[in-house]
Amino acid sequence: MTSGVTTEPAILDARELTSHPELELRFVESAHRILADLVSGGAALGWVEPPSRDEVAELLGHVVSAVQTRDAALRAAYLDRQLVGLGYWLRYARPTHRPHADLEKIAVDSAAHGRGVGLALTTALIADARETGIEVLTLDARGDNANALHLYRSLGFTEYGRLTDFVAVGEHRYDKVFYMLDFRRQG
Repeated sequence: MTSGVTTEPAILDARELTSHPELELRFVESAHRILADLVSGGAALGWVEPPSRDEVAELLGHVVSAVQTRDAALRAAYLDRQLVGLGYWLRYARPTHRPHADLEKIAVDSAAHGRGVGLALTTALIADARETGIEVLTLDARGDNANALHLYRSLGFTEYGRLTDFVAVGEHRYDKVFYMLDFRRQG
């Protein structure tokens, strides 16, 4: 092991990310790079083409605004002071679904895969959901994303539905798999 190299990711919340303008600006730039690179490589993050920097900035601005009203949580993972991953959940907008939230994105830089970043981000976001009083945390994932699906199952998520060949990426079709973590059934 190299001296001075961090092995555990540092997980920051939205308050920490937005407390300093320079950190916030670097966060948007780094998040854009990670998301665009992952989508370019075929990652299932909701885009067919890599998002623009402005799209990412608008998305993150929306999430940060929702965090301020306790309708979201945003987490960022850093290894050796470099952003290597991010994730967030958003509370459902429909009044009858307000007790619940959807884990919308977990994105980990491909260079950091296998280093526990996805686990650390997801664990922190689950803790945020519990602390906020979310009753059910849901997510959906592309059916061929075996590593992510394994991670979610290992953290207690259960599959509650699947739409066969629902996700269209060019000529390719993938299942859309729905998972949930029901905090009402946990002690």
